[in-house]
Parts: sequence; structure tokens; C-alpha cells
Amino acid sequence: MEQEGLLQAEDIRPLADRMRPESLEEYVGQKQLVAKGNLLWRMIENDKVTSMIFWGPPGVGKTTLARIIAHQTKSYFVDFSAVTSGIKEIKEVMKQADLRKNLGQNTILFVDEIHRFNKAQQDAFLPYVEKGSIILIGATTENPSFEVNSALLSRCKVFVLNFLEKEDLIDLVHRALTSPKGLANLDIEIDDEAVDAIASFAGGDARICLNTLEMVVNNSPSDIEGIHVSKEILQQCLQRKTLLYDKHGEEHYNVISALHKSVRNSDVDAALYWLARMLEAGEDPLYVARRLVRMASEDIGMADSRALEITVAAYHAAHFLGMPECNVHLAHAVVYLALAPKSNALEVAYNTVKVDAIKTLDQPVPLHIRNAPTRLMKDLGYSDGYEYSHDYAFHMTDMTCLPDALIGKEYYHPSNQGSEVKVQKRLAQIKAIKANYHKIRQQKGTKK
Repeated sequence: MEQEGLLQAEDIRPLADRMRPESLEEYVGQKQLVAKGNLLWRMIENDKVTSMIFWGPPGVGKTTLARIIAHQTKSYFVDFSAVTSGIKEIKEVMKQADLRKNLGQNTILFVDEIHRFNKAQQDAFLPYVEKGSIILIGATTENPSFEVNSALLSRCKVFVLNFLEKEDLIDLVHRALTSPKGLANLDIEIDDEAVDAIASFAGGDARICLNTLEMVVNNSPSDIEGIHVSKEILQQCLQRKTLLYDKHGEEHYNVISALHKSVRNSDVDAALYWLARMLEAGEDPLYVARRLVRMASEDIGMADSRALEITVAAYHAAHFLGMPECNVHLAHAVVYLALAPKSNALEVAYNTVKVDAIKTLDQPVPLHIRNAPTRLMKDLGYSDGYEYSHDYAFHMTDMTCLPDALIGKEYYHPSNQGSEVKVQKRLAQIKAIKANYHKIRQQKGTKK
């Protein structure tokens, strides 16, 4: 009776758990890592596994690969959760690992979501990794460069796991349908179109793929001939899924980067797509609006100053309305930015002048353009020689306004895009007028 109970418990495990591969031969995807002859394959085959970090999105096989490594290298596997464990648990695990090491057996410590450990917890692994008591395999969905301590990261090889290809997921579905561990005991009627739809819906995530297949099978009608997967049931099960998007994680920055670079490249369709990806995944519309305001000056600037007005208006619309009503206002701004002429002249100008500003913080403001609200300041020469521009024919003079060390420096160089063509002409006109004033001043022998 006890044995029967164990078998029943085995049968009710989720399909994704039952189908977890136990060897590299069963492992699906990540050929860049585990295909015969590649680095990780050689490390496993030669039993020369070192500490490593698996970095990749959910459902791509990080935990499974760690278990396979432990099994094929005959190492003792310890599954350690960053969510439920602390330094006390770490020390206890390390103590047991030292004992196994003395008996000739390696310990693979698998730490899921290693990015959730704080610095002190991550530091607790260091001495044991250094002396070889454990082989640490960490799994993370976040960029380890930002989330794993540099000291620990330098002792680990980082392997990047990618979303599974659609063909891999189709293969996974067929395996589940024919494997004794999966659904082989059920007579399931499912066509290639349905299999393709499930694989497409999964979006590269093996866990979603198998969970969806299991849901479809469990909810399909059955009769004496077996289970029949219908289009109606399939459509109901393949409703909107949760998009991969962490508002505080790396994907957040990846997607906003994609939006920004699409706008910069005048790719209006891509820009709209990345905007929708962010908004439909739950991103704060005001965050998106603020980024659009930045783009308006960084990548368009004086080439079309209306871009700044449009994006600021879109921000206010998003603030007034919120989602979902403000989606069209943000789309309005994104399309305008993508179609506008591009210039980074303002960005380049500021980055250049910033360097000089930092280097010359000790340079005094020229006396003739200082404020002189008191008699003492006037007696000290403040504002002496100041020329009020509106008293002159073109409402300007050749009076110098930069510190002495920077006289003659030019920072803003307008492009030949959009309205900056007019700006170029205006700047040339200003230079000509000032040059003429300077010539007259020299002829008169007066100082600026």
C-alpha cells in the first residue's frame, strides 16, 4: 500500500516536473553550451566542473542543467534557495560539504535566484568556493554584473542561457506526448497546428509550454477513443499570458533601451512596438513619458523644438488620464519623435562643455558681467564695462562672456538636419555681426 501511494504521488506531479531531463541527451535547447564539443559539455564529460553562474530568463533549464551536472559527475547535489535560507543555513551546508570532501565526494551547491542574497550572504560562500569545499552553481534572471558580488563573480564562469527556440518547444511537446513520464498513457488526439500554437504561446519558456499542454489536455473532452484537443479549448487556454517584464530588473532597462534606440533610428514601427511592450506589461506610463521628454532634446533638440513640447504635453496627458487612456498620447509622442529630424548637437555640446566646466571651477566670473547690487560691488569693478545688448543695432555686441581661460571656445555646432539648418544660418549671422563689432572696436582702439 505504501508503494502504491508513492506511485500515485509521482503521477500527480505537474507535467513540467515529471518531464525534467535527467541527462544531457534528454536536455532540450542551449546547444551553444551543451552540444557535443562545446565548453560546458567538455567540463561535464571530463568531470572538470568549476563554480559557475547560469544567467537567463525563467523556464530555460537553469535548475535542470545544474541537476544534470550533479548526476553525471557523481556529485552530491544540494538545492539551496536564496529566498528561504540565511547565513546560518549556509554554514551548516558548508560543514556537511567539508565532510563529504574528506570522503572524496564533491558537493554541488545550487543556489536558485542567487541575486536575492545580500552581500553578507554572498560573501559567506567565498572561503568555501576558494578552498574547493563546494562547486557553486548560481542561477539568476538578473544581470550578474550588477547582482553578484565582484569577488564571488570573479571565481565563477558565467554561462548565458537563452530562450528556447520554437523548434525546441515543439520537440518538447512531442516528447511529453510520447514519454511514459509524460502523457503516453493517454490517447491524445492533437494536430500539428495545435502543437505549433502551444509552442508559439510559450515564448521560449519550457515550463510555460508544458504547463499549457497539460492544461489543454486536462480540459479537452474525452470519450472511449481518447482525448480530443479542439480549437475551442485551445483558444481558451491560450489566452493572454504574463509578459516577461520586471519593472526593477534588467528587462526593464533592455526594453526602454530598445524604445530609445528605435526612436533614434527613426524606426516608427519598432518604437511603437517597444512602447506597447512596456505599457502592456504594466510599466508606469509616467516613467515612459519622462524618458520621451529626455529623447526629445537628446536626439532631436533644435532640429525640431516642437518635439519637446509634444513630449511634455504627453507627460501631462499621462498624468491626467493614466492607463489605459493615455496609451494613445504616448503613442502620439513616440511617433512624432521617431519621424522628427534627428540631431544630437545639444547632447554633444553639453557633454563637451561639462568637461571644461569641471576643469575650470576656479575661474572667476568676468567682472563686467557680474551682478552689482551694492555700491561696494560697483567700487570693486563689478559690472564695469558691461554692454547692454538692447542698446546696440543688432541687440548684441562682441563683449566676451566666457572666463578668460576659455575665450574663443565653441561648444554648440548645429547639424544640417531639420530646423538646425536655420540655426546654422542664424549662428553664422551672429558670428558675422560680432566680428564686425570687433573690427570697429579695434579700429577705435577700445577694449571690450
